[in-house]
Amino acid sequence: MAICRPSNRHNMGIGEMHEEMSLDSYLKSQEQRYLDLYFRLLRQPSVSAQRLGVEECARLLCDTMGELKINGEVLPTTGLPVVYGELQVHPAAPTLLIYGHYDVQPPEPYEAWVSPPFEPTVRDGRVYARGSADNKGQLLPHLFAVDALRAIGALPRLNYKFLFDGEEEMGSPSLPAFVQANRERLKADQLYCSDGPYDPSGRPTILFGVRGLLYLELECEWANRDLHSGQFGNVVPNPAWTLVKLLATMKDARGHVTIPGFYDEVVPPTPHERQLLAALPFSEKDFTASLGLPPEVGLEAQDHFEALMFRPTLNIAGFKSGYLGEGTKTVLPSKAVVKIDIRLVESQDPDRMYHRIAEYVARHAPHVKVRQVGGAVPPARSSSETPAAQAIIRAVRDTWKAEPVITPSAGGTLPMYPFTKILGLPMVFVPYANPDETNHAPNENMSLEAFWRGIRTSAAVFTELSALDRSAFVAR
Repeated sequence: MAICRPSNRHNMGIGEMHEEMSLDSYLKSQEQRYLDLYFRLLRQPSVSAQRLGVEECARLLCDTMGELKINGEVLPTTGLPVVYGELQVHPAAPTLLIYGHYDVQPPEPYEAWVSPPFEPTVRDGRVYARGSADNKGQLLPHLFAVDALRAIGALPRLNYKFLFDGEEEMGSPSLPAFVQANRERLKADQLYCSDGPYDPSGRPTILFGVRGLLYLELECEWANRDLHSGQFGNVVPNPAWTLVKLLATMKDARGHVTIPGFYDEVVPPTPHERQLLAALPFSEKDFTASLGLPPEVGLEAQDHFEALMFRPTLNIAGFKSGYLGEGTKTVLPSKAVVKIDIRLVESQDPDRMYHRIAEYVARHAPHVKVRQVGGAVPPARSSSETPAAQAIIRAVRDTWKAEPVITPSAGGTLPMYPFTKILGLPMVFVPYANPDETNHAPNENMSLEAFWRGIRTSAAVFTELSALDRSAFVAR
């Protein structure tokens, strides 16, 4: 375990000389310092999938927290380490737990990058580097906001805890056990996170939930080798057909999943959530046209968002069998594998869903093996109606000078459930990155405008939350 104490090095973020400055003026005076810290973190690879530079990045992030006068520690998990920090302002004040992740996606293919992925480069007002937006460029604004507010004598009466994950890009397999083992240390009143892009319209997005994820492989193997389709067709079963027939039974003509119990725990939107869905910006025509789809494929806005946020999915992610190369090869394959991902919604349990699907397969295709791939992630959702949630909405609205897009749940998955289910915290996450951040792809970038606005947003959120008493932070 590495402990990073606040640095005694000269720090322009501390001192009476800044107390009369506005936040914007102070940020302007610290522009180069904050960018230097940002770029230094970006230069350090931290590819969790390849175990490349992750421990080194954890120590560097911990050092950065020390330079910002925040007590930090690198803490072990059963996998890659987390970076944890605390700043206690007043023992009776509410505590905000801020989550982010310092690990990044693999940068390949390198040849698709205009500039090297671990050499941050500014072009046209954007910082290009792996991690620039996902998520180093979104976790640092929280730290910089604390530093700046303290420097100008405006640090709100709020306690801060920071938890930065080193495995988010590989599903955070060690996070639940870490949170469970550190429940006392992580006690807080509210979870706050910044990840992903804001709305393409340019309006801020505020999300109050995520779907869960269960990933399965179904495998069927009949003969002990591939066979000649003329000599063995009709007399030896084809595993691809076995899987195709099985998959065809899992959905009806309307796309409704027929596996018993698949929808049993689904919680429909509340009246308030339905109002939020109806207010979300959406054009069915633009949506289908942007994907090259025929118009009849799209759904009305209310159904579109309810399907994305409040209904589970059963998706075929990949199918492999036989010969797929150039030309022809008349082969009867010996094995077929299909990969399936299931997006889970609030109240659905991944283990229960796995057993339902395994039992279904055993009844309909007993020769097919079912196995789970990777760690399952339960869903998480919180209310947007609590006083704390409304305070965050006000802070974002005031900072962005625009009405936020309030989204009950993301369609995707983030490891929020350890905080909502184990710690019992309400969650809110506000994306700071530009919509065209190209995260997970070459030329990932974050606009400098979004980066600086992220710092101001964090500062406004902290200030609004500090005006509440602890009873305002109520989990759903």
